[in-house]
Amino acid sequence: MRKLITPDNTLFFIAFLILIALFLSQRENQLVNQLWHTEQLSEEFSAQKADEIKTFADYLQLEERLFKQLNDKIYTPEQSGNKYKLERYTAGSAADFHNHKTDWNRSFEFITDKPRGAVLLLHGMSDSPYSLRALGQALNEQNYQVVGLRLPGHGTAPSGLRYINRHDLAAATRLAMTHLANKMAGKPVYIIGYSTGATLALEYTLDALEGKTSPVPAKLVLISPAIGVHPLAALASIKHALSNVPGLDNLAYLQIQPEFDPYKYNSFATNAGDVVYRLTRSVAKRIRDRSDMNADWVLPPTLVLKSTVDATVTNTAVIDNLLNYLKPNRHELVLFDINRFAAVKAKLLIDDPAPFTDRLMQDSTSPFTTTFVSNKHSKTTQVVSKTSLPFSNQIASSEALGLSWPVGVISLSHVALPISPLDRLYGQRPPDNEDFVFLGQMALQGELGLLKIPSDWMFRLRYNPFYDFLESKTLKWLENQDYP
Repeated sequence: MRKLITPDNTLFFIAFLILIALFLSQRENQLVNQLWHTEQLSEEFSAQKADEIKTFADYLQLEERLFKQLNDKIYTPEQSGNKYKLERYTAGSAADFHNHKTDWNRSFEFITDKPRGAVLLLHGMSDSPYSLRALGQALNEQNYQVVGLRLPGHGTAPSGLRYINRHDLAAATRLAMTHLANKMAGKPVYIIGYSTGATLALEYTLDALEGKTSPVPAKLVLISPAIGVHPLAALASIKHALSNVPGLDNLAYLQIQPEFDPYKYNSFATNAGDVVYRLTRSVAKRIRDRSDMNADWVLPPTLVLKSTVDATVTNTAVIDNLLNYLKPNRHELVLFDINRFAAVKAKLLIDDPAPFTDRLMQDSTSPFTTTFVSNKHSKTTQVVSKTSLPFSNQIASSEALGLSWPVGVISLSHVALPISPLDRLYGQRPPDNEDFVFLGQMALQGELGLLKIPSDWMFRLRYNPFYDFLESKTLKWLENQDYP
């Protein structure tokens, strides 16, 4: 049989890819020419440093050196003019996290005198510990010891995501879990993971169940979990490799935007996309394999909280790659619907998630509990929760939550779920202090190109109107002793 690939046509194919990459690179609106896009900080934690950085105290000391290096190498002195008012890496700007009393870009630990257990919080890709701090504070008030871990590559500069790999993230997670286990002396340790942090929580748990690390988490809470991403994400590895070709620096990023958010990167490195893609595929396969082995239980009791619309991760993957493989009567899915009142009024929906949720709620074969948060009916903004039990398509209970959709909000988003409406950065209303940037709900209209913040960025909801329900559900999940 004639070979389809020869050295000659392989070289032609590589040259063709490079030409495409050059074309795409020329279409970028901004060159990757800022220090925060290119600088590699040597004081960042990595799996290779695990023999040297053995404890959480070591991790914090390294983190201190890392942030000093960030200040020395990337932050610029205070500058005047509108150009710098929202520049994260300009000292004294409204987006400079140094203006805040607490730097939530760093790892934190909330201590309690008589802990009932401990919780590790794992944030998402391009995020920081800030995203889960409110939940961490609520847990600490209920006598949980809490660590909010800053994952490697995060909280500093977007360039950090160019140099991380999944082993670095896993090593940091193991270190933090070991720390909490040592503090608890046999009391339960839980993990709450958000987005890619949820995937890391699953990876760690699978390793622990296989005896590769310890302890096994007593329970999991997964918020907007990255269980499955778009298949085109597989191209990230090719684009990342091509970014090393001279002249193709722009390909090192899937997205380049101004950095005006003090606790989250707006620019997203191609390598980060590749890490997420490989991690989600690996975790999905391991869950499937463990289920096929007919293990006593595939995962500890797991609570999943997700919006029915999510531009980052897929809904079907949460069902097909995770929940359907788990043992019955131990797990729960909480789904937040779109605002049915606004949807009827607006008549502008591109893709209604109703077929997905209807199929899910009518499925009598699902081995997990499903709680659906939606409008009481289409003529009101008030919401209720409806719960169906495993292997049933009947509503077992319905509860009025005393909450309503805010005016002008049609859905939640991937980034909204763990954020309270009272959040001073992303919340429903700006704080009284006007020296800090506010990135929450803004009703601004005008001409295109006028604002530093992109219009599509502003459209995305940044807080969860039903955060109180999410927080209460999480606390009850950890407290519930009915699950073995």
